Amino acid sequence: MRMQWTAFFDAVQERGEYASLAEAERSARVVLALLGAHLVGGVRSEVAARLPEALALVLLNPLQAHEPLAPERFIRATAAWIEGATEKTATWDVSAVLSVVADVAGEDLMNRILFQLPPGYDLLFGRPQPG
Repeated sequence: MRMQWTAFFDAVQERGEYASLAEAERSARVVLALLGAHLVGGVRSEVAARLPEALALVLLNPLQAHEPLAPERFIRATAAWIEGATEKTATWDVSAVLSVVADVAGEDLMNRILFQLPPGYDLLFGRPQPG
């Protein structure tokens, strides 16, 4: 079921403790564009089907990644795309957005997402996996 625009951004704004909805939207667009470059096939389509339509398009038309980025490099890439961001603030941005994506995805889809990503993304999604 597709999450509504308002519900998605309210959750991101709350988790990211953003002062405005515009900040939450900016972070969500960057993080989802980078995430989309790492997901392939049915998994990317299934995640997109659960996001608000405008964000689904961001995920389905991702920034280009030549190789899967390790979590640390994903955060650095996020920082590079958000004006004024540092690695510390980008970590906060990534976690705020990806934790909402994890809620929307549910356990089965999250397992398939994490299977496609390098080790360590479970923490960015707020879903630490056992050792």
